[in-house]
Amino acid sequence: MMMETPCRADGRHRRDAGITLIELLVVMVIIGLFATLVGTRVIGRVDQARVTAAQSQIAQYSTALDLFRLDTGRYPTTEEGLQALRTPPSGLDSWDGPYVESNIGNDPWNNAYVYRQPGEHDEFDLMSFGADGVEGGEDDDRDIVSWE
Repeated sequence: MMMETPCRADGRHRRDAGITLIELLVVMVIIGLFATLVGTRVIGRVDQARVTAAQSQIAQYSTALDLFRLDTGRYPTTEEGLQALRTPPSGLDSWDGPYVESNIGNDPWNNAYVYRQPGEHDEFDLMSFGADGVEGGEDDDRDIVSWE
C-alpha cells in the first residue's frame, strides 16, 4: 500500500506547493543575463558622459582664458596656470576676474587639466589625458584637447 502525500486545504498536493531548485536557478540566470546586458550599456554611457563633461569644461576654461587675454593682453603663463583665472597673478593691474565662477577642478577622471602656454598646437594648449591619465591613447583613454 502506497502512501499519498497529504492534500492541502486548496486541493493541491504538498509537492506542488513550492518552486523547485531548477526553476529558481532558471530565474536567477535570466536575471543575471539581464543585469549584464543593462550594466554594460550603462557603463558605456558613463564613459561617454565623462568625455562630454571634459569637453565642456575645456571649452569653458578656453573661453575664460580668452577673456583673461582681452583684459591683460596675454594668456596666463604655464607657471601661473589655470589658477590665474581665479586669483590675479602678481603684477597684473588690468586683471578683471575671476573669470570662472568655481574653483578650477580636476577632469572627470580626477586628474588635473594640463595647461601649456605657449602651446604646441595653438597660443595655449589645454587638455585632459582621459581615463588613463597619460598622454595619448584611444577610446576612453584618448586625450580631450582644446585645439580640435
